[in-house]
Amino acid sequence: MSNPPDPIDMEAIRIKLEALKSEHRDLDEVIERLLEKPPFDQLQLQRLKKRKLGLKDQILKLESQLIPDIIA
Repeated sequence: MSNPPDPIDMEAIRIKLEALKSEHRDLDEVIERLLEKPPFDQLQLQRLKKRKLGLKDQILKLESQLIPDIIA
């Protein structure tokens, strides 16, 4: 069992989390706009979606660090 992060680390995690969530929302909007104007660049769309998935993974990882371990 690991020790919980100290409050300074927790705040840094929260700040990073907000930045990632913001970038994730921005990418969502870019993807939507791209899809509205066919023909669109399929490769660009795939790259944006891959980046968005990567952000989602990072967000979930950081969120799990903020949630204290619960002994089941």
